[in-house]
Amino acid sequence: MSVTLGSILLASTNPDRLSSWYQKAFGVAPSQDGFLVFGEVAVLIDQRDDIAATPVEPGRVILNFTVENAREVAAHLDSLGVTWLVELEERSEGMLFATLLDPDGNYLQIIQLGAAYLARIGEGN
Repeated sequence: MSVTLGSILLASTNPDRLSSWYQKAFGVAPSQDGFLVFGEVAVLIDQRDDIAATPVEPGRVILNFTVENAREVAAHLDSLGVTWLVELEERSEGMLFATLLDPDGNYLQIIQLGAAYLARIGEGN
């Protein structure tokens, strides 16, 4: 059996605002069918009437964005006035992590993989 996670539905009570924020935050434009494509995963931000305006358990699902330059991305996000739960910090194997809130209160992380980590998993240069 072959299974691929091709997309994520990110529900919102205000999808236009949330989609606009993701576009500004990560420099992505919606596809013809409205998906925001990040690498191999597409995110559809859509209206749902069965959810609260902010998540009750925002840590239940966290969108992880792997970036090449976490300091640059964090500075850009700062310019948008984001709320940081955890500011950019170095963790094991030289990785940089930061956790922030999107306008709906969902958690996301920016992650820069470290050279030691990439070498350990066989993806380093």
